[in-house]
Amino acid sequence: MGSSEELKRTNPSPSEDRKTSTQVEVIHAWSGPRSLSTSLMYSFAQREDTEVLDEPLYAHYLCVSGAQRPYREELLAKMESDGNKVFQDVIMGPCDKKYRYCKHMAKQRTNQLTGHIMETGKHVILIRNPLYSLPSFNSVIPASSDELDLGELVSIYNELKRKGHTPAIIDADDLQGNPESVLRSLCTSLGMPFQTSMLRWDVGGRKEDGLWAPWWYKAVHKSTGFGSPPLYPKKAFPIQLYDVLEECQPFYRMLKRHVLVTTNCQTQTVPDIPIKENERILVWVDREIVPREDAKVSVFDSIVQGGDGVWEGLRVYKGKIFKLEEHLDRLLDSAKALAFENIPTRDEIKRAIFSTLIINGMLDGAHIRMTLTRGKKVTSGMSPVFNMYGCTLIVLAEWKPPVYNNDEGIRLATASTRRNSPNHLDSKIHHNNLLNNILAKVEGNLQGADDAIMLDVDGYVSETNATNLFLVKKGVIFTPCADYCLPGITRRTVIDLAKDKGYSVEECRISISQFHTADEVYSKSQP
Repeated sequence: MGSSEELKRTNPSPSEDRKTSTQVEVIHAWSGPRSLSTSLMYSFAQREDTEVLDEPLYAHYLCVSGAQRPYREELLAKMESDGNKVFQDVIMGPCDKKYRYCKHMAKQRTNQLTGHIMETGKHVILIRNPLYSLPSFNSVIPASSDELDLGELVSIYNELKRKGHTPAIIDADDLQGNPESVLRSLCTSLGMPFQTSMLRWDVGGRKEDGLWAPWWYKAVHKSTGFGSPPLYPKKAFPIQLYDVLEECQPFYRMLKRHVLVTTNCQTQTVPDIPIKENERILVWVDREIVPREDAKVSVFDSIVQGGDGVWEGLRVYKGKIFKLEEHLDRLLDSAKALAFENIPTRDEIKRAIFSTLIINGMLDGAHIRMTLTRGKKVTSGMSPVFNMYGCTLIVLAEWKPPVYNNDEGIRLATASTRRNSPNHLDSKIHHNNLLNNILAKVEGNLQGADDAIMLDVDGYVSETNATNLFLVKKGVIFTPCADYCLPGITRRTVIDLAKDKGYSVEECRISISQFHTADEVYSKSQP
């Protein structure tokens, strides 16, 4: 609402045959500025069962905060600035419609308001990427992270969630990209029927517009709906706002995780994680431990720029890490073979591993994927001379049982993809360039097999795409030479144990037909 006269006009006294306030269902829509909040208000205004209020707490906010606006004095003169009075008499006042939609800026929830506003009605949070809302706001008033309200929106979300009333969150980009889908989901979450009238409105303003409309509503007054998002930005991002953007993005990303609909996902569903306990794990990335959703590396990291990294897979059994020292030997040897610089020390890597396991409470039945990259570059490019930050260490520990059912065995297919020759890429370097293995795995998947056997360039068996192979024939154990395959640590352990037990073990070139005629075949993980 733009003035006290307008407030009175849309909220007449009970003597004017209005319904009592106990019958109106209030919807509080919280957002920051330049987030399509007015468009969303116009959308709800098209409903035959809904009344809308345009920032009824605006005058209260200006009075309490002292914030300056071009229309400040006029607004304070025409609108009620006692927020609690506005809440009681206007927001919760009589209404002749079933629903009352209240558009709020998040900053308008001040400390001077009673807590009742968070305990009544239903709540919606509308967000927009600050990459787009910042320049838009700055074109009218100098922008800051405080003005954009994202931190306050996180506070509102957390408070409502703590009270057991988790609000629906929608993103302005999704609203533009697929308005009907988003609005249907929003209406469902609010317990109200969707109406197709919400998708269109007439050009021009509405009687409910606040008196600030001439400063802020020019675009929406020219619109007849949410419109499609532009394919490209309209102009360059103002570099002077870069620091503010960095301040705002963490809040936006946190809220973005909880949106109702994501239009760039075709199924519009979040895939299930195979083991639910892994939804809330903590991961070591570089020099800190972070939640799962924050476990990311820079696009300038060498692992992104060229798969330039080395890795190890570790198993945790009953409080102990299987063959830890051997895995560290291979990791460090691989890093040295690739001429990495500023490699973490053995003790630093152990600290990262143990810290990650302890903080996750993973003492048994866990698997660690440990990756060491050449590190972040100062600019994109192949040359290691751009790597000036040191290596990046990632310790990803997950709850993970054995992949295959050892009682039932596994099915293998022979892949046409041949294992890398040491002439091209030495498999004794445990590197992250796994496309050779992945292509074989794709073939196995297409044939309905659990894994795929890979042959070397001469047609002899090398390994599967993920494991070392053994066969038994007349009491003798055979395994392919480790010329093309990775000589796994578990492979060496099996060989040593077999010899200790008196078995004859031969490492040699083996044809696929020898595997077909073997008495027994088994595979062991490469780590």
